[in-house]
Amino acid sequence: MSQWAARAAAAERAVHTRHLGWLWGLPATRLGRTGWPGRSTHWHYWWQAHLLDCALDAYQRAPTPWRRETIAALVRGVRVRNLTGWVNDYYDDIAWLGLALQRGARVAGLRAPGAEQAILRRLRSGRGPGGGMRWRVGDDFVNVPATGPTAIFYARRGNLGIAASLVDWVLEHLIDPHTGLVFDGARVNPDGSVRALERAVYSYCQGVLLGACVELGKATGAARWWQQAEATVRAVAGHLTDGGVLRGHGGGDGGLFTGILARYLALAAATLPAEPSRQVAARLVLDSAEAAWRHRGVAHGGPVFSPQWTADARPPGPGLAERDLSVQLSGWMLLEAAAALPSLGRPG
Repeated sequence: MSQWAARAAAAERAVHTRHLGWLWGLPATRLGRTGWPGRSTHWHYWWQAHLLDCALDAYQRAPTPWRRETIAALVRGVRVRNLTGWVNDYYDDIAWLGLALQRGARVAGLRAPGAEQAILRRLRSGRGPGGGMRWRVGDDFVNVPATGPTAIFYARRGNLGIAASLVDWVLEHLIDPHTGLVFDGARVNPDGSVRALERAVYSYCQGVLLGACVELGKATGAARWWQQAEATVRAVAGHLTDGGVLRGHGGGDGGLFTGILARYLALAAATLPAEPSRQVAARLVLDSAEAAWRHRGVAHGGPVFSPQWTADARPPGPGLAERDLSVQLSGWMLLEAAAALPSLGRPG
């Protein structure tokens, strides 16, 4: 086992020990407790989708029956806990679950065709006027967190025209001409015109744009998708790092943002046709992973990660981001990304 794989396994054990449990005592289910220590009853649908994705990373790294059983139990847990079915009113949430379920079928042979069809039906109703994906049902906010993963979902299904049109809307309206980074989203009028830009810059928006361009580049071979993917890698390296380490976004939902970017940087590092761009993407992942590991803390079950990978992790406790499942998933996701790049570097 490589050192990166061992570190990823340690992060996996820590999340399993502190956060994973049966749902309502039902033995065929698993779900992630959103905070540790203490009780956490709030339902974070999309955090569970990323927990499932991390479990799939671990299975892909080292396939075992118990990992496969955990994945199946997590899928059942999400369905039972969501109460009303597979979907909710947030298009970004259901796109994330759709991506995880796609991977579950491909990587572990665990198929949930009813779930994917329910997600597909809901996503079809989510296009905003003009072309991107609404954030939630009935909203006029069209944003990258919904549009990006939906484009990846469609591209992996082979619906390339829909995926391309979603990404083209983002490229037309939301790229910052000064940095090359993508803004969060826009308020869109019924006629498709943009009323106001939401200019916040989040790491996961860059990640899903990168992932969508990589998927379209792989599927079509068109140079424009590779060029945009490379431009996004350069923009991230130039504007979203501290000393070469990807910048965090605190706790809560923000705790997942930079782990998601690391996931798609690792995909780019394995896929981009240009060697220099592959190396930049790989270096961002590996340097961030080294920093996160160097600044880790230790608690029951294993390592604790800081929401900012250049800062020392604090012992998890009330009001601290280190308590959040999102932050610990992000660290786990980062280490799995590093473990997936064995030929591109080793821990320092």
